Amino acid sequence: MNLIRPLLLITPLFIAQPATAEIYKYVDENGRITYTNVPKKGAKKLDLDPVSASKARNNTGPASFPKIDNQTQKKRDDQRKQILQEELATEEKSLADSKTALKEGEAQRLGDEARNYPKYLDRIKRLKDNVALHERNIEALKKELGELK
Repeated sequence: MNLIRPLLLITPLFIAQPATAEIYKYVDENGRITYTNVPKKGAKKLDLDPVSASKARNNTGPASFPKIDNQTQKKRDDQRKQILQEELATEEKSLADSKTALKEGEAQRLGDEARNYPKYLDRIKRLKDNVALHERNIEALKKELGELK
């Protein structure tokens, strides 16, 4: 019992060590390059500087990256918003049409569906899936429009 407590206190020190690995670059006879942490005959060990989190997040892009003035960007944003609103209107109309088709489809059985109930259920499931698809599309478009404001 007395040995367990110190062991429990020391164990996290070993577990929390930073992960480091040596990286090797190997070029095979076909010219294919392989990077690995397992040394192979003919592989070269690479000395890599550790990447800090601040370097990874500070991605401003290359100096030659085109800059857009605010007025041009606003026009683009307005155009994007208009396109999204048009898509939303189209999806809302499609949803209404799908709901109508579902309601009508549930009201009647076609052809041999009177004797084949699973066939009726399959058709209704497709109609319900179509309604759900349009509902998800509307939700996504509203979310995207909400992020523009």
